[in-house]
Amino acid sequence: MADVTSTTTGALPDSNEAGLDLVSRHLSAAKVEAFRSLGLRIVQGRRDGVRIWDLDGKAYLNCRSSGGVFNFGHRPEFAIRALTRALQELGDMGDWLVPSAVRARGAAALARTLPGDLRYSFFTPGGGEAVEVACKLARATTGRTGIVSAEHGYHGHVGFALAMDEERDSQWFAPLVPGITKIPFGDITAVERAVGDETAAVCMETVPATAGYLVPPDDYWPSVREICDARGALLILDEVQAGLGRTGRIWACERWGVAPDLLVTGKGLSGGVYPIAACCFGDRVDGFLGRDPFFHPSSYGGSELGAAVVEAVVDKVTEPGFLGHVEEMGARLAAGFDRLCAMHPDLLVGHRGLGLMRALDTVSAEDCYRFMLEAIEGGVLVVWANNKQETLLVMPPLVVEADEVDEIIDILDGAATRVSAR
Repeated sequence: MADVTSTTTGALPDSNEAGLDLVSRHLSAAKVEAFRSLGLRIVQGRRDGVRIWDLDGKAYLNCRSSGGVFNFGHRPEFAIRALTRALQELGDMGDWLVPSAVRARGAAALARTLPGDLRYSFFTPGGGEAVEVACKLARATTGRTGIVSAEHGYHGHVGFALAMDEERDSQWFAPLVPGITKIPFGDITAVERAVGDETAAVCMETVPATAGYLVPPDDYWPSVREICDARGALLILDEVQAGLGRTGRIWACERWGVAPDLLVTGKGLSGGVYPIAACCFGDRVDGFLGRDPFFHPSSYGGSELGAAVVEAVVDKVTEPGFLGHVEEMGARLAAGFDRLCAMHPDLLVGHRGLGLMRALDTVSAEDCYRFMLEAIEGGVLVVWANNKQETLLVMPPLVVEADEVDEIIDILDGAATRVSAR
């Protein structure tokens, strides 16, 4: 019989090693071994604002932000208040099948920010499922089967999303959803060749995150929009990471004056306190629901608790000055990266990004790995781009302040110095 001593109740372990032992016994021994082999012996403990502390008491500036889950920092008061109030007034998350005014109110708040004619939202617990909903709706609306996606993109680990991922991530789970065509991101000629009479949709991240925060040419998205319109295909933009203010606009596609047929959002939509994502669309796509309004049952989709948080998140990103702050801090971070690249040309070969979505390119994946470890050791939590591993992703919460940006640059400078010295 398994050991059932009282390690699962009461106080948390008091050290990283004790925490890793607990994780190894009851979550994943292989995952713990992988982290230890990387030299990462961190277990998250308390957190607040832009920082987290491990169980040994060491603090880290969170420049991973869980891909944007913590856009508003850790323990954001506005989101906690919204969730607490909803728990007190509603008591639970509600039944997904029964019409909900609370859910509709959250969708109405989101609609006020959406580009083009998008006004409907289908809520899900996470971004991968929202992408699934978007691709299903594209096939059902158009009567076509093909999906054109970007090489090195990432949309989740389920269904359509998994079929659009790298083979490294999907190789164990074949056969995958058929009908997926992958093309280089930013190449409009490839789009022209790939989108045809059987294409239901082009589905891509507006700014591919796991590929290293790729910023497309200025004419790329307007041209993709024109091609989709001319050939009867829909445009699905995945803004799970790039949306909700991350690039200095509420939606990254606004930078190119483009509105998709379906927009997927998540991560930051949760306020970091309640899991919720959404697939948003307009009247053309909503027409399919007249044929099958219950096409995608989801027991946890559209939680009233989550919808209350969505309202609060919309209020936050539309506050006067919020997006201006993101632009200002993004410019400060980019200027710091200019200095880092000038000071460490043997390690850093360039940087790019929009707003507070920034990437630093190193000379090799091995050097990026060392740079990442040194940065974490110095107190900045960062990660490499999984589909472009010579690139370090730097994604602080959108509420980061100027002195914290300067601290990030100083710590990365020290990390680069130590890597170069080795």
